[in-house]
Amino acid sequence: MRMLTRAGVLAGLVASALLGAVPTRAAEAPTVFAAASLKNALDDIAGSYAKEGKPAPKISYAASNTLAKQIEQGAPADLFFSADLDWMDYLAKNNLIRPDTRVSLLANSIVLIAPKDSKAEVKMGPGLDLATALGQGKLAMGNVDAVPAGKYGKAALEKLGGWAGVKDKVAQAESVRTALLLVSRGEAPLGIVYATDAAADANVRIVATFPADSHPAIVYPVAITKDSANPDAAGLLAYLRGPTAKAAFEKQGFTVLNRAATAQQ
Repeated sequence: MRMLTRAGVLAGLVASALLGAVPTRAAEAPTVFAAASLKNALDDIAGSYAKEGKPAPKISYAASNTLAKQIEQGAPADLFFSADLDWMDYLAKNNLIRPDTRVSLLANSIVLIAPKDSKAEVKMGPGLDLATALGQGKLAMGNVDAVPAGKYGKAALEKLGGWAGVKDKVAQAESVRTALLLVSRGEAPLGIVYATDAAADANVRIVATFPADSHPAIVYPVAITKDSANPDAAGLLAYLRGPTAKAAFEKQGFTVLNRAATAQQ
């Protein structure tokens, strides 16, 4: 009986040792739904974040409207980083973000681009004439009713009097990066994208910059989603507001806004 008892104790000790040797489960990486125009900056930031020993975020890039609709339909995102206020407002009105975490973090501008070897010249200002420069070609831009860059572009063209001349010549893309690609490949002679997108593609050149007062302010808000249960979501949001991320955003041409300012203020 004593031998059985000792054997049982020994077995228990071995089992405990084996259990203790099993590594603890790594923290689950937070999932970020981010506007396509943020890709270069966020890829760099995610790499820096991981180098600090934190779980590298999983980032899904698409047009802000597409991502907002996916979140509305139950897609598991921990953070939403939009390219405009409208789609963040949309989620807020549907109680799908935590309003106390919402921050207006970045600003951008929109530009008219052409393939790098193009000789196209356009005088930017009231009475804007893009139709002549386009000829038989198309103007590449995001969907003007949904994609933020497309909405900003249409607003600017309307303000400057150029929309009527090009509305039937627009190649509407599912995202600003798709519009950029059309020009980069030479499939469209002109396009409207963010300045940061143009700077990221060596195959395009900036023809002109749209005046800031020709369209609504281009603001990028970020927030934690209501249903996020990831304990690292708040830490990642704080990192996005910190100095390392600030440097990465500015490297890509974004303007970093007052990091304490919320979208509601």
